[in-house]
Amino acid sequence: MRRAPTRRSDAGRSDEVRVILELDREYQAAVARSDAEGMARILSEDFVLVTGSGRHFDKGDLLREATEGRIVYDRQDDESADVRVWGDTATITALLTASGREEGKPFHYRVWFTDTYVRTPEGWKYVRGQSGARLP
Repeated sequence: MRRAPTRRSDAGRSDEVRVILELDREYQAAVARSDAEGMARILSEDFVLVTGSGRHFDKGDLLREATEGRIVYDRQDDESADVRVWGDTATITALLTASGREEGKPFHYRVWFTDTYVRTPEGWKYVRGQSGARLP
């Protein structure tokens, strides 16, 4: 029998939903601080992100970006988060708002994303990310 997903809106939010929400907050905060060590702790070794423009990033790409300092975030957070958990797999879909400077040039964008986490012996790991096109 298939188990229905646990949703953020479910009464009494499950422990898994709370863990994924907190992990997502930790990851967004680590990105905002350019904290490669914090990001590395959450990202799986085989992590892949595909952006709305079709660019692909792996774990090494994101960690290099964090340590190079080309991007400085003033804001990197999300809202309207919806978490669903199916056993050892979870997704979070939310609206991300980011602003800051890339190579000295200001940026501001909003984008919907869906991230996938998998429970491993070391805890939940962020394995895949997919973002939509930047919103006007």
